[in-house]
Amino acid sequence: MIATTKKPQLKTEITLHDFSQSPLKISLLTLNLTKQNDQLIECRLTFQVDIELYDRIDTDALFNLIPNVRNPLSTEKFIPEQDIKIEISLKPDWFPHLVKHAANNDEAATYIQNLSEKQPAHPILSTDSWLALSVTQQQESGEIGYRTLWSYISPANLAQASTSSKEISQGIINFFKDWTEANLSTRTKKPSSKMLEGISHFLIEVADINLDEIAQQIEANIKRPSTSEAIFEEMVNFFKADDWSFIQIEGQPVLQIVFQGENGKWTCYASTKIEQQQFIFYSLCSVNAPEDKRLAVAEFLTRANSGMVIGNFELDFANGEIRYKTSIDVQGDRLSFALIKRLVYANVTMMDRYLPGIMSVIYDDMSPEDA
Repeated sequence: MIATTKKPQLKTEITLHDFSQSPLKISLLTLNLTKQNDQLIECRLTFQVDIELYDRIDTDALFNLIPNVRNPLSTEKFIPEQDIKIEISLKPDWFPHLVKHAANNDEAATYIQNLSEKQPAHPILSTDSWLALSVTQQQESGEIGYRTLWSYISPANLAQASTSSKEISQGIINFFKDWTEANLSTRTKKPSSKMLEGISHFLIEVADINLDEIAQQIEANIKRPSTSEAIFEEMVNFFKADDWSFIQIEGQPVLQIVFQGENGKWTCYASTKIEQQQFIFYSLCSVNAPEDKRLAVAEFLTRANSGMVIGNFELDFANGEIRYKTSIDVQGDRLSFALIKRLVYANVTMMDRYLPGIMSVIYDDMSPEDA
């Protein structure tokens, strides 16, 4: 039977220390002991820090807060005006020591406070003796921050590692599943075996965990992006990496871009057709052909299309819209950065080259042949 006693509201300051014995003063909020069959399986502290102290905790990876173990709750960043709440849990190897001095929450809180005042160098006050479970901040939009791998594993399972290895393994797998959902653009670039680096020593030390087997399970369980997802992802990554400004059309796999050429400015659309697994890039002429000029414009575009290797001009006779299209079908293959670049730059180059001729046919009454 698991018993969790009521958390005392402490609201007091204690001083911990880092690996260099530098003091770390925190505002302690709650302390909570959890027991199972009268055996201690977790000691959890909750405290608050300001942004300056958090930056130190973050930079030095105190409380075992290494980068690989963090899973974001949102994309928002911490703001300096609000305190940051951190939950930490005592490493299980310190439980035998703690139970000698404390049988309940109040006694544990008193013991830790006394250590802070009288034995500030005691190893139980070292940040390395604790595992950060979550780091959060309350903002107007709600709670933001991140959970850590340690919260997925559960300190209670670590305390019973000999009988909870399956639960620990599943916790690790669940962590990586959630991590990949939150990090779509990088999930294919960081193999699980690489991300397990930095935590492997601790896990092997605490529990008999086969990390190679876990890495294989993670790879098998993590949802890989479908071809259609990969096409859209690669498209977005290209325009980001190549420093194009764009907006995504809401609810559609389409990006809108404004391009400035030597001969004018126009709007472009980059899109993916999911079922057909196609990438399409359009340059839309800044003016539509008037109804009485559409035949002449059509002739001009037909002449321009003759001999085109990549892409072609199109004219919508219903509304006079003029566009240049480049596209590719990647079914059974993949869309690469180099391929997107070739299609995009060929497209805007052709629109820029023929834009003066289009304008001459529409506004200067120039013949399609002369334009």
